Amino acid sequence: MMMNLRHWLYVSLMLIPMALLCVLGLSCASPVHSGYVGVSGGGRLYYEERGKGQPLLLLHGHSLDRRMWDEQFRVFARHYRTIRLDFRGYGLSSDQSETLPMTHADDVLALMDSLHIERVHVVGLSMGAFTAGDLLAMYPHRLLSCVLASGSIRRNSPGPSQPMDSAECARRDAEIAALKESGVQAMKQQWLEQLIASGGSKRERMRRPLSVMIDEWTAWQPLHKEVRLFYAREAWQRLQQVRPDVPVLMLKGACDGKGDRPRELDYLPRGRHQVLPDCGHMMNMEQPRAFNRTVMLFLDSIK
Repeated sequence: MMMNLRHWLYVSLMLIPMALLCVLGLSCASPVHSGYVGVSGGGRLYYEERGKGQPLLLLHGHSLDRRMWDEQFRVFARHYRTIRLDFRGYGLSSDQSETLPMTHADDVLALMDSLHIERVHVVGLSMGAFTAGDLLAMYPHRLLSCVLASGSIRRNSPGPSQPMDSAECARRDAEIAALKESGVQAMKQQWLEQLIASGGSKRERMRRPLSVMIDEWTAWQPLHKEVRLFYAREAWQRLQQVRPDVPVLMLKGACDGKGDRPRELDYLPRGRHQVLPDCGHMMNMEQPRAFNRTVMLFLDSIK
């Protein structure tokens, strides 16, 4: 009898901390499922997902990968089926090619189709916002909502219908030669410092995670002539024609240049603009609590 009582007390004492951790969201987190999906030209996209509910897709920035969302992935997965991926040419996904026509937006659609997702909330930052802007303009029927952080549609850049001409090829060859001469490592360090410098009072907190990702980045993109990866100007023209009825939040860090009203809002009947204080380009890594709260409030407002 005494042994059974001791055993019960031992189990109870072990379970109480675990229960508290679950309540606090520090343990018992939903499991992470990862895998690859096929895309055009025999390529593969690596992705991770966790949580249940409506699907929410996180799109990363240039030179980075899915890990830039480390401080959002678990938080958003408490409420949504949250998916993050490595774009083609980044992280664990397959390489890009100078000769295979593709866009990041169409790769995202291939991922959605493979995971049987008809419509999704999408959150993109920087290059991820360029892709999210393409999705918003070209495929609005596939979106539940869209968050464009530190970027939007690349309205001044040519799209896939305007491939490189000989003059642009020559310019790129010269740029690539200059980069090889100066050194890729120096370019990476300069890029890192540029991202850090855009920030506010907490910018140094993101130095290490940014350094790790940029150091592991292959730097294939600046060393090659990329195909048109964004619909860009074509998406801008389509946005003006379609005026998509999609809830859109455009976010900008107060330290990241001017905070002018985005022109996209003229063509987004359900669009809004917000400036986050004391942060720069990589706002989700610099001020994750403020970023997470802002995005969650936006998503809650459209339910």
